[in-house]
Amino acid sequence: MRPTPRSFSHIGLSVPDIDAAVSFYTEVLGFYTIMQPTGIVEDDSDIGQMCTDVFGPGWGSLRIAHLATADRIGFELFEFEGNEAPEDNLGFRRHGTFHFAIQDPGLEGLLARIVAAGGKQRMPVREYFPDDKPYRMVYVEDPFGIVFELYSHSYELTYSAGAYS
Repeated sequence: MRPTPRSFSHIGLSVPDIDAAVSFYTEVLGFYTIMQPTGIVEDDSDIGQMCTDVFGPGWGSLRIAHLATADRIGFELFEFEGNEAPEDNLGFRRHGTFHFAIQDPGLEGLLARIVAAGGKQRMPVREYFPDDKPYRMVYVEDPFGIVFELYSHSYELTYSAGAYS
């Protein structure tokens, strides 16, 4: 018996400036702020111990904020001491996560807002079915170099029609 598909809860992003990241994700993408940036230190508190379990001893301190999308997906933002940007911010050959996607029917308008806020457009806007359906996508970066995609339509609609054929 196949398991029932699970719901996606949240994603955690490491950013160099949590206040600027909260501003970008709330003011440009419209995410809700669930918890303002909060400092956490390595200590014997429950949250301090949980962070030590995850990051190992010696992590020091961090700041964390919780945001949410319109469909209740969480965006956990972390600002770690000594945060450093990777040399290659699209390490698609490295194993692990290399992007996420945001859906907006007004993709071009959101793209313009991202670029105006200091983000980057990585490619031209592409149409999957230019003669049949208005499904569009584009890869972008936030002002901190985190790569993500914009989709005009839902994942299910875009790929159920055989997007690559």
